[in-house]
Amino acid sequence: MTEVARFARQGRSEAAEEDAEITLAFDDNRHASQVFGHFDQNLVKLARRLRVACVASGNHVMLKGPTESCEHARRVLELLYGRVQLGQDVGLGDVDGAVEETARQKSLFPDAEPGRGVFEQIGTRKRGPVRARNLAQDFYLRALKRHELVFAEGPAGTGKTWLAVGHAVSLLEQGVVERLILSRPAVEAGERLGFLPGDMREKVDPYLRPIYDGLHDFMDARMVERGMQTGMIEVAPLAFMRGRTLTKSCVLLDEAQNATSMQMKMFLTRLGEGSRMIVTGDPSQTDLPPGQTSGLSEAIGLLSEFDTIGHVKFAEGDVVRHDLVRQIVGAYEKAARDRRRGA
Repeated sequence: MTEVARFARQGRSEAAEEDAEITLAFDDNRHASQVFGHFDQNLVKLARRLRVACVASGNHVMLKGPTESCEHARRVLELLYGRVQLGQDVGLGDVDGAVEETARQKSLFPDAEPGRGVFEQIGTRKRGPVRARNLAQDFYLRALKRHELVFAEGPAGTGKTWLAVGHAVSLLEQGVVERLILSRPAVEAGERLGFLPGDMREKVDPYLRPIYDGLHDFMDARMVERGMQTGMIEVAPLAFMRGRTLTKSCVLLDEAQNATSMQMKMFLTRLGEGSRMIVTGDPSQTDLPPGQTSGLSEAIGLLSEFDTIGHVKFAEGDVVRHDLVRQIVGAYEKAARDRRRGA
């Protein structure tokens, strides 16, 4: 069978838009089970997003609901099945991404073949292709590939740091850059790292752990360790970037909302020939003392008029980590809006 899935329309006439029924039959039971998810959790997610009924039986799934919604759900399941056939894992976040991707695919390419990708993707030797899960991530990956300097702001769980690390690793593996330099402001320690025990790496490890986690997602542990030893991968607190000119490097500054104005200016002016810079953070989560301006917010305001600099702003709806994270972020953002209105 050349198609990703077979399907047949059943039930009422096409005029009854509110009561359509589609049955999909997938060739491989094991792949179908991966698409449906553990205890059909992916189907439950899809049903909730598109307001259709999804009933699985073996390698079949029946979709019931408005015609347009059922067609949309069909495209999502075909896309996910195609990814499983390629050996990719499918989780709840991938369901969200596929819903948005197929919606955009329909509007851009009405006659496109099922499963044709529209969202941007990155790839590394260890992990293979990683595709954007929503429009914001798609815009982010496109900005990373187009601009030498990109600012990304937004709440936790949107993939800002993780995708930035993946993009940096892909640039290194392609030979576009010769080294990775990863940095965060060590605000919690007041930049007084000399008081902490151990060498430089041991001192900054607690502050750079999320970046290390991303590195190990996209690179083999042996390559990460070798890169650390040879200087191909360097981790350093922001305070230690002063006085350097960084050439042929991909430089990532994470948690940039905790950088002061002077630190941000110092960091941005380190950009050298053949280098890329990625600055990520959440301006609403700054740990700076009250009354002190965040270098991230100031830099975005000052540099927003330059079309050669990328700027991506993620919102509550772009959270891909977990539904609860999305709800938590939404609750805090609502409380912050209420406080601003009250002030």
